[in-house]
Amino acid sequence: MRPRARGGLLRRHRDFRLLWCGETAGRFGASVTGVTMPLIAVSRLDAEPFEVGLLTAAAWLPWLIVGLPVGAWVDRLRRRPVMLAAAAISLVLFAAVPVADRAGLLSIGLLVTVALLTGTAGVFFQTACTAYLAGLLTPGDQPEGNAKLHGGESAAQIAGLGSGGLIAQVAGAVNGMFVNAATFLVSLLCLARIRHREPRAAAGSRPRGALLGEVGTGLRLVTGDPWLRTLTLYGAVANLPLMGYQSILVVFLVRDVGLAPGPVGALVAVAGAGGVLGAFLARRVAARTGTAHAILLFALGLPAFALLIPLTSGGAGLLFYVVGSGCVSAGVVAENVVKASFQQRYCPPRLLGRLTASAAFLNYGTIPLGALLAGALGTLLGLRPTMWIMTAGVPLAALILLFSPLRRARDLPESPSSRAPRNIRVRSSAKRLPGRLVR
Repeated sequence: MRPRARGGLLRRHRDFRLLWCGETAGRFGASVTGVTMPLIAVSRLDAEPFEVGLLTAAAWLPWLIVGLPVGAWVDRLRRRPVMLAAAAISLVLFAAVPVADRAGLLSIGLLVTVALLTGTAGVFFQTACTAYLAGLLTPGDQPEGNAKLHGGESAAQIAGLGSGGLIAQVAGAVNGMFVNAATFLVSLLCLARIRHREPRAAAGSRPRGALLGEVGTGLRLVTGDPWLRTLTLYGAVANLPLMGYQSILVVFLVRDVGLAPGPVGALVAVAGAGGVLGAFLARRVAARTGTAHAILLFALGLPAFALLIPLTSGGAGLLFYVVGSGCVSAGVVAENVVKASFQQRYCPPRLLGRLTASAAFLNYGTIPLGALLAGALGTLLGLRPTMWIMTAGVPLAALILLFSPLRRARDLPESPSSRAPRNIRVRSSAKRLPGRLVR
């Protein structure tokens, strides 16, 4: 047997390095848009908090509309071409925003439409990428691969958020969309150079109604297994307040705290450094305490600092936001690293696309609701009271984990048929079935 090459994955695995670069470039561009899109709405179109929240809702609504069938489609197709098509579509759509502005066609309706369509492309890309990684890397390399991807995403988010604010102040928020389009071009070039090729799907026609059956398989896998069900339920509940306060954050920092666009991006970028720390700590904490205990720590302990965010004010009061948001970012990213590695190891490869899409459908389905709720409350009650309500919900959601199998186990199981520590037997509907910051 050939000895394993020394060094980390980014040094010794060319195809993973290209995947990492492509994913990180796209995340950088998306982070630029996360600042510039709300700034376009607030400063250029004088949008209300509800309209800004509507932009976030539109970006995540596709998970509710197409999330489930996408999982089945991705399991039928080669994943890399799906990612290439999604990146190309995003490139064109983001470049269309500044073009429309020069033509005098910029409006809230256009921004919502772009957010909706790029969100749909993102559903395909994320589902395909998660399933593709499991085939690209060996099981022993998958934890490191997930940590590298999440760490790269967090670093790109920091750089993108800071750059978004700087670009908005120097060249205008609309021009930030050109930067985002360029990053998807980089992503396309990286993905196109990957040599790894997946085998073709098994030949043979599927009976009528097979798609619905495959969608049902994914849902039963998530809802019928106590471990997957617990993590998915927690993610769904936590994402509502988490993305609720994030959807109105730019408006809060501009109108209540009184920051200019440049400092907004810089402040959010500094706080985002917590995500890099979370990616660094995830595997180390999990190895020391156990994967189940690590998730409890990352979900219960760090997000409690979210309650510092509504205390944010000018001057030294900005530290409340930096500490609070930094701890939340660290907890979310670290938990996602541990959870993604568990799912890729636990789920049969042929079902991984459906597992990813079904879990995301339930997890991300609450994000549009949280964004709309925060936008409505921000308009009715004011931005700071709404921030108090939403941030309080983030640590409270983790109480779900205390009434689950995670509380009594040190480690998450290796497979549906394995026995968890302390004699907790894992019952999974996966045995009866035929044939991964948000959270």
